[in-house]
Amino acid sequence: MKYVEAPERYLPQEGETSLFLAGGISGCADWQNELARMLKDTSLVVLNPRRGNFSSHDPAVAEAQIRWEHHHLRVADEIAFWFPCETLCPITLYELGAWTMSAKVLYIGTHPDYQRRLDVVIQTRLVRPDISIVHTLADLAAQIISAHS
Repeated sequence: MKYVEAPERYLPQEGETSLFLAGGISGCADWQNELARMLKDTSLVVLNPRRGNFSSHDPAVAEAQIRWEHHHLRVADEIAFWFPCETLCPITLYELGAWTMSAKVLYIGTHPDYQRRLDVVIQTRLVRPDISIVHTLADLAAQIISAHS
């Protein structure tokens, strides 16, 4: 696995498959690093938007973060969505809505206690019935690994 963390910029290389980790960043556990550890034995390029040091109070830093995510969501070959139970994740819901309308490979997981889990399940089923939603981070990792075996 190759690992790219914001604000480092990823330049796609031929023969690589990149995976963007979309989901809660603020007010929730660092699930991105946990998932990346589970994917360490794959050949994926993992694009992690969660910065080690981030100040959301600086408008310039916040804009740079939004721009980084915007760019890397578009260059990524695949997107893994995770909805943790600690937060509603309004931006992630927005991104999920946008990307379910694309042909991009998506993996979706919701914590069993995520407050809008049913909405994510039903809305996804209506638009992309081919996507199987899982409810643990381990199952999300297994789904990704299985797709690359």
